[in-house]
Amino acid sequence: MFIEIMDTTLRDGEQTMGVSFSPVEKETIARMLLDEVGVDRIEVASARVSTGEFEAVRRITSYASRKGNLDKVEILAFIDGTASIDWIAEAGGRVANLLTKGSLRHVREQLRKEPEEHLRDIKRSIHYARSKEMMVNLYLEDWSNGMINSPAYVFFLMDGLQDEPIERFMLPDTLGILNPYQTARFIRQVREQYPKLHLDFHAHNDYDMATGNVLAAIREGVNGVHTTVNGLGERAGNVPLASVAVLLNDHLQAEHNLDESQLTRISKIVETFSGIRIPSNQPIVGENVFTQTCGVHADGDKKNNLYYNDLLPERFGRSRQYALGKTSGKANILKNLEEMGIDLDPESTRKITERVIELGDKKEQITKEDLPYIIADVLNSNNQLHEPVKILNYTLTLSSGLKPIANISIEIHGEVHKENAAGDGQYDAFMRALWKIYDKLNIEHPMLTDYIVTIPPGGQTDALVRANISWKYQDHEFKTHGLDADQTEAAIKATEKMLNIVENIRQMQKA
Repeated sequence: MFIEIMDTTLRDGEQTMGVSFSPVEKETIARMLLDEVGVDRIEVASARVSTGEFEAVRRITSYASRKGNLDKVEILAFIDGTASIDWIAEAGGRVANLLTKGSLRHVREQLRKEPEEHLRDIKRSIHYARSKEMMVNLYLEDWSNGMINSPAYVFFLMDGLQDEPIERFMLPDTLGILNPYQTARFIRQVREQYPKLHLDFHAHNDYDMATGNVLAAIREGVNGVHTTVNGLGERAGNVPLASVAVLLNDHLQAEHNLDESQLTRISKIVETFSGIRIPSNQPIVGENVFTQTCGVHADGDKKNNLYYNDLLPERFGRSRQYALGKTSGKANILKNLEEMGIDLDPESTRKITERVIELGDKKEQITKEDLPYIIADVLNSNNQLHEPVKILNYTLTLSSGLKPIANISIEIHGEVHKENAAGDGQYDAFMRALWKIYDKLNIEHPMLTDYIVTIPPGGQTDALVRANISWKYQDHEFKTHGLDADQTEAAIKATEKMLNIVENIRQMQKA
């Protein structure tokens, strides 16, 4: 059983509120989906939307033509005479996904037409597209409601179109209303009626059943499914690409062309371009999904991986983590100390565990990089924590109409360095001054990979702000955080921690 994957992140996914990809971003995502992730087809735009959309499609079709992938690039077209097809042809497209009405209510109330008239209009659009040497797929919009409320109309339409030159009949649960039992029954009815047609299923997630519906649809004989990266899409979104990939591998053992090792990378790229953050508990790609929090689980992992399942993080280019907090217990502490190469006696480990639990009770967020600081504090063992970098003082100026300016003074291994710089914001100015110092000392910069500021809901203007910053230095990826009533000062505290981590890495490499 081979399942074809059509990803519609660049069309249906872009209907997520607040999401608009630039032409360059669209081309980048298209290239990654086809060349690296291995989806079979991509839907990249709706015809006649905007000048920017036309430019994006031109870039993608130009790339796809050079790579011999033009038949894998699809564009949504409307039953509007010749306008959509002409737009697609001018943009260099070769595949039109015609949007037709899959429920009687939509035909009569939205189009104000009778089924016979709509069928004639569809056939005219198909024949015109074929005259332009264009392949045609057919969306039956609101198909799920059609099967619930007007199945005779659905079969009337498909009966009238089954002999037309249509590559795929695409069956959408447009409003995300189906459950897996309904999906299975409706797909079975269509498959039994039309055994030779290529059927695609298009799932929305309004009732949080999209993945289950895809499972049901595949088991009842669809040939392909539609996805979006990170489940982007209108309202509650579409079925996520990553969820479908592991469903195919682990529950259906179906053949497909997806490379699951690329799922994390495409997920992060789309997160960056869309501005829509991935929930930390999002299956497969969420930040926390391979993190054990409970100490019992960490202990079980140590004893022959008792709490592992088949979703091993290494499949997706990730690694298992062990969280630190009030439920972590000694096993989580030991796992993190082991990763950092720190060896403590049992009594010291007990004291560190007690402090971590105490901080967790206060809702403190604790990272692996915090452990040396906790050790130094609890055991009064400053020799175990080397802090070669200290931010001595700084001034930040902000004036209307002028760029912010930072003057900073830092100490590195006892030597004081001063610098100043302007930036696009106060923290940017601070970092520019800092990197001037590091450039003079010929020290490699770490890369800031993520920056999150959190404020308590309903917080006052003097509420404590937490800055969580992710960094990459050579092969090391880590996070630091700072807490302060001022957002910039919280970020600077997190940055000072980063500087010491980097400097300790540099010293270990020299040793």
